[in-house]
Amino acid sequence: MDLRLLSGRAFAAAFALALAWSAAARADDYPSRPIRMEVGYAAGGPTDVVARIVAKHMSENLGTSVIVENKPGASASIAANDVMRSAPDGYKVLVTSLTLNVNPLLYPKRYDYDPVKAFEPITNFANNPMLLVTNYDSPYKDLKSLIADAKAHPGKLTFGSSGVGGSAHLAAEMLSTMAGIKMIHVPFKGNGPALQEMVAGRISFMFYPSVGIANYVAAKQLRVLAVGTDEPQKEFPGVPTLDSLGFKGFQQGAPWIGMLAPAGTPKPIVDKLNKAAVEALAKPEVREQLAQLGAVVVADSPEHFRQFLIEDKARWADVIKKGNVTVGDDGN
Repeated sequence: MDLRLLSGRAFAAAFALALAWSAAARADDYPSRPIRMEVGYAAGGPTDVVARIVAKHMSENLGTSVIVENKPGASASIAANDVMRSAPDGYKVLVTSLTLNVNPLLYPKRYDYDPVKAFEPITNFANNPMLLVTNYDSPYKDLKSLIADAKAHPGKLTFGSSGVGGSAHLAAEMLSTMAGIKMIHVPFKGNGPALQEMVAGRISFMFYPSVGIANYVAAKQLRVLAVGTDEPQKEFPGVPTLDSLGFKGFQQGAPWIGMLAPAGTPKPIVDKLNKAAVEALAKPEVREQLAQLGAVVVADSPEHFRQFLIEDKARWADVIKKGNVTVGDDGN
């Protein structure tokens, strides 16, 4: 046997063992200082609120501070890029949503990364199911009548969203493809302005997270035509699920809020972060707070979250392709 080959193999084995020992040592005393949880959205938004609820209880579970830091802008990519380029030591993590997958699909030259390869998924905190809403006085009293009108008058109906590639936009494109209808997208600078146009009756319908919608329904300003959940929602009695009406996948396509670390973060550290987050999400007070926001707790394993991200990317790639969703910007 070639002794040089043997020594090379021995060196490689020793090097791998040293790396394993180093990772284990880092995990043993982790965390020894505060953890920064970067959020790519503004303070007060759904992602930020969920992150802060979970961070508070993770701090208690880990015995160190988990500090939420907002870095909004560029479709949440400022925070994503910062965490992506950070040391893989577990002291800087990202909390984000579906823009992580959608940005590279819409702007492949600007956001040239693979979301699963660039990060270590930790856990999906929760998702925020969408409701299909219209003005209370609109002629559409159910989804069937809305779709019938859209088929009879292609290009007549308008739907609002917080912007191109946002969850409300993609959900409507998903419905459009499934129902075989053509509609006009009216993007706004945020969900709030879009919802106000909906209340004023200037757009036909929109998809919107369930947070606060019950108040608009009670005030007879909005009507909910369908819910994007597996089961009917008690807050909206008599309103069918999209699934029951034959439109499958809206529960799985609901905007998610999850936590990821830079690629290469040692598995023992990822597992510690996962355990702390899952235990936080299991607390009754946390579940109650999230339920009041309309969020559905997921709290999955890193492996399940990774598989979800792969499927989520494929889902939106299909919607973007079939809906011919373009942004008018090649990303240069």
